[in-house]
Amino acid sequence: MHDAAHLVADGTFLERRTTCVFAVMDGDRHEILSGAYGVHEFVPTHLLAFFGGLRDQGLMPKSATVDGNPCLAGTLRAIFPGITIQRCVVHVQRQGLMWCRRYPKRAAGKHLRALFLRVVRIETYAERDVFLSDVLAWEARYGAALAKASEGGWVASDLKRARSMLLHALPNLFHYLDDPAIPSSTNMMEGYFSRMKELYRGHRGLARRHRDAYFRWHFAKNRF
Repeated sequence: MHDAAHLVADGTFLERRTTCVFAVMDGDRHEILSGAYGVHEFVPTHLLAFFGGLRDQGLMPKSATVDGNPCLAGTLRAIFPGITIQRCVVHVQRQGLMWCRRYPKRAAGKHLRALFLRVVRIETYAERDVFLSDVLAWEARYGAALAKASEGGWVASDLKRARSMLLHALPNLFHYLDDPAIPSSTNMMEGYFSRMKELYRGHRGLARRHRDAYFRWHFAKNRF
């Protein structure tokens, strides 16, 4: 295995959230390093075995771009001490916009939605600093009171989720500014998974006992 410095790691479901596939890509070469059928990204033992095997083959990455799954980030830090974890800016934006709604009625929701719309467009330290300043201003005006509010309902609950997610993501959201080789999103992996699913649909009759062999063949043959 060649020395991949910057990873993109993600998993996907193929059939009604019962068939799991997990893979890692070299973010520099956009090449699949390894993938496996039946590895669930929310099961620590699965991830420890998967990444432990890559480490034993000599992989020592500098960074990994991932979604917001804390199990995945924690496993990467355990297997590769000192690794930089980059949160996927597209996942942060997508989830935040969903929780804020398309047309929020509350002022807090409107302003928070505007912040999420900017997340994927930050390309300089100056833009980052302005964004962080605006997040702190929103937090002072709306966030602290929102966190303490006892109000129930889906709208308030989702706004709280959006706030919490953004605040937890911030420390690992802009590492790509320090090193342009770090992918800011997992989009390249999602594109690969999309093509993989197209090919898999041509094997709908594939028996479950043969799927592991099929995906081992697929990942070996379709590395780009």
